[in-house]
Amino acid sequence: MAGATPSGPGLRADARRNAEQIRAAAIGAFQGQGLTVPLEEVARAAGVSKATVFNRFGGRIGLIEAVIEEVVASELSAVIDRSRTIDDAGERITHYLTALRDLQYRQPAFNDVLLRTYPDSPGLMEICRVGGEANEEFVAAARASGALRPEFTAGDLQALVVDNALALRHGERPGRDDYDRRTRYLLDGIRGHSPAPGGR
Repeated sequence: MAGATPSGPGLRADARRNAEQIRAAAIGAFQGQGLTVPLEEVARAAGVSKATVFNRFGGRIGLIEAVIEEVVASELSAVIDRSRTIDDAGERITHYLTALRDLQYRQPAFNDVLLRTYPDSPGLMEICRVGGEANEEFVAAARASGALRPEFTAGDLQALVVDNALALRHGERPGRDDYDRRTRYLLDGIRGHSPAPGGR
């Protein structure tokens, strides 16, 4: 899902070192502040000029492509893979939605992906595609089992996580206890009247 890092054997040792420093700085900055962090901050953390960032990666989109696997894609893949190991459909959707909201709380960059902040990034659009397919899969199974309200759709789930992304980006950040309590309220609201065994 991510673009290749321009640090192969064709570059001089100092150029490779610069590229790796920029990558490391970008991962830290994107994870901490989101994908919109000023490139000047990334350059400063890497100990290079902003021009060097552009020379090595071609700008923000190229830099996002180079690090998006480490910043977001691997974590989302882990959430999806772990959810698929849960046999009970009700427990599966509970784990999936809880883990998604946890990722949103911890990783501002994930909210930038959900909001399609940089639609010209193929890596970001691929994450959106993978996430959308997982939403369809888990919601369909949970509805079929009776664990979710029959009218609840994958589109509804997408709207809920996007609304949460907007709230986290533009609203007052809640404390973790309040955030987790609201996650439980959300789950209670979308569960079916006869939840699958193991559902809370």
